[in-house]
Amino acid sequence: MPILEVEVVGALPRGGRPSAARRVADAVATVLGTPDGHAWVRLRCLSRRDYAENGGAVPAGVRPVFVRLLLASPPSGRRQAAQAAALAHAIGEALGREDAHVHLLYEPPALGRIAFGGRILVR
Repeated sequence: MPILEVEVVGALPRGGRPSAARRVADAVATVLGTPDGHAWVRLRCLSRRDYAENGGAVPAGVRPVFVRLLLASPPSGRRQAAQAAALAHAIGEALGREDAHVHLLYEPPALGRIAFGGRILVR
């Protein structure tokens, strides 16, 4: 049940937007072992002019990807570190971006706070 909100700074290849979201969904499902139809991705592009870093201009090669990740029960410690590295690599590869520019924000666990079709998710 991973739900991802992905914001890509800069343009994706022409015509690549729908397939990019699908590539991210498939890549994340592979890393997390999610069955078909259960990894959901919303992908948006942000113009480079609407992105900044303190201290001056953003170097041309920096093309960040920001990902908000909601999981029923995210791992912790070393398992989370390994998962984050694998997800950054998979998402970066799906979007043609470097792992180092993929930034993940883990949301609090979804169990007990999210409902699908009006049914709260519980163990």
